[in-house]
Amino acid sequence: MADRFMRLLVFFDLPVNTKKRRKEYARFRKALIQDGFLMLQYSVYVRLARNHDDAKKHLRYVEDNLPPTGSVRALTITDKQYVQMKILCGQAMADEHFLDSKELLEV
Repeated sequence: MADRFMRLLVFFDLPVNTKKRRKEYARFRKALIQDGFLMLQYSVYVRLARNHDDAKKHLRYVEDNLPPTGSVRALTITDKQYVQMKILCGQAMADEHFLDSKELLEV
């Protein structure tokens, strides 16, 4: 069975009104980046996963690194749904090609 690529999107709104909370924000953001997430927009990060099980594994990683305060949400969608996303204002980020599933097949 062929791999069915998924995208895991993480949306967050974290308080940064104290030094401690800024540190928690930075730790969470760094954890996302270390797990292969790429910033799509401010407070919106996305990661390519090979299949649903792989997406669940990375979701568990996010859950294990949640900050103690704020709001964090996650959404898993298929690669086909992701590529149908329309940019209404602005343009795609230069790093977005990193998320191309075709490149993942070559690895």
